Amino acid sequence: MSMGIDAGCVRIRVQCDGQRVLAAQVSSQRPQVARVLKGRQADAAASLVPLVFSLCARAQGVAARLALAAARGDETSPRLDPDIVREVMREHLWRWLLDLPVLFGMTPLRDQFTSAVRAVDAGDGVKVQALLVAPEMTRLIESIMALEQPALHASALLQIDSAQSSLAEWPQLSDELSHTPTWRGQATETGAFARSSGTSMSASGAFAARWLARLAELEAWAGGTQGIGAGGTASATPVAPGVGRALVETARGLLMHELVLEGDRVADYRIVAPTEWNFHPRGPLPSWLIGRPCSDAAELRRFAAQAVAALDPCVRWELTLEPRTN
Repeated sequence: MSMGIDAGCVRIRVQCDGQRVLAAQVSSQRPQVARVLKGRQADAAASLVPLVFSLCARAQGVAARLALAAARGDETSPRLDPDIVREVMREHLWRWLLDLPVLFGMTPLRDQFTSAVRAVDAGDGVKVQALLVAPEMTRLIESIMALEQPALHASALLQIDSAQSSLAEWPQLSDELSHTPTWRGQATETGAFARSSGTSMSASGAFAARWLARLAELEAWAGGTQGIGAGGTASATPVAPGVGRALVETARGLLMHELVLEGDRVADYRIVAPTEWNFHPRGPLPSWLIGRPCSDAAELRRFAAQAVAALDPCVRWELTLEPRTN
């Protein structure tokens, strides 16, 4: 983020008995953007949102504008926004070509990344397809599959197809939902893995499944088979007079904005971001950590880094190891 606002942090605390992780707590601490936006003229506030968020700025900006339009009475049916789609593809490429090699002690594929981003911006799916079958990608896929990782179990995957249908689930967005969102009473994962319904990667482990789901979205875009509901989908709906909600499928998952107007100024603003879904205190991360060996702190941190990367936060993360006190 810019403007002097702390982007936030995912904090992970594990308690060990010297041999195994006995407990793990996950919390996501995020800035309260509503404090920045409240009281501002509505159009100025919407224009400010993409400047506040450094990651997925296009998605954030579109969500803000659509939520404002909905507060003024305009409905937006689900559609693929070309700019958000390109942003999603760039984010997937960043994770695969720059971040993932580092997890395996490899050199980031910077030249391939630069070339692929140019291809995405130019709409050149053929060039991206060629990259996705290159030997470097094959090595990365093999490395993911070879990782020691939790088995892939059935998990709650968020399935909301439009802003309008979200009203049946959440008549209004609350502060509690913004901080620790739940769907039908349970912690729920969002993102490419959820968008794939978690079925196409059933033979792989938990980390690999999530990485491969991102790869599948790149392949769908490159092959021209991407449809509504994929990363880059946006919609909006009026919630009540002067209240609008927008939903956007970002690289990391479902982003929700809800804006309340008083006259032409923002009276309230709530954002539910993908990181709060994926790093919920009852999400998959604690279960992946509990029971892990902890006699080698460096090895535990390496495993935690792989687990966090699979869920892909939009903020930094910290791991604290604590001895069991009782």
